[in-house]
Amino acid sequence: MKVLVADDQRVVREGLATIVGTLPGVEVVGLAADGAEATALAAEHQPDVVLMDLRMPGMDGIHATAAIRSQLPGTQVVILTTYADDTSIVDALSAGATGYLTKDATRDDIRRALEAAVEGQGVLDPAVQARLLEAARAGVQAERNRPPNAARAPLPDGLTDREAEVLSLIAQGRSNSEIAKELYVAEATVKTHVNRILAKTGARDRTQAAAYAHRNGLAG
Repeated sequence: MKVLVADDQRVVREGLATIVGTLPGVEVVGLAADGAEATALAAEHQPDVVLMDLRMPGMDGIHATAAIRSQLPGTQVVILTTYADDTSIVDALSAGATGYLTKDATRDDIRRALEAAVEGQGVLDPAVQARLLEAARAGVQAERNRPPNAARAPLPDGLTDREAEVLSLIAQGRSNSEIAKELYVAEATVKTHVNRILAKTGARDRTQAAAYAHRNGLAG
């Protein structure tokens, strides 16, 4: 596995390179001090995964993630940052990040995130998952407090009410089987809804679909 490390702090950048470089089967192919350098080095080395900081001078991690994912669809991005606020999380996932870790992550956490990213699977730090679930609960409460006669905004991108319901459950971290049980439908039906949701929203995976739900107020 080829990994590129991007962080504006040299001591952090080199420390991460040392940690990642000791993981079995992992090669660190470059170190970047900002998003622009990360994008250039990614184009040169075509790593399997970029371990990306968010707040960097010049081009930040959000824009660098979007650029890398656009230019190199086969390269995954895992965010590693001190920030776990709702905006940062949703923006990073919307830009195409596959995983999101805070800098409290252990060596094993980083290893699992890198391995999952190579398989195209999303990995969220427990603190990040908790923030998304908290946001989803807040959305549910806001919906409950909405006056019965209040007009509901039309759903975006041609989503049906059922698709919006499935998308909300995806944003809450539910699996297809859990969604099927909650909605009393077959799991194959849920899979069909999920595929339609991804197609309509332009999301590449469930993680991006969850970010879309939060961005459009559909997580609750």
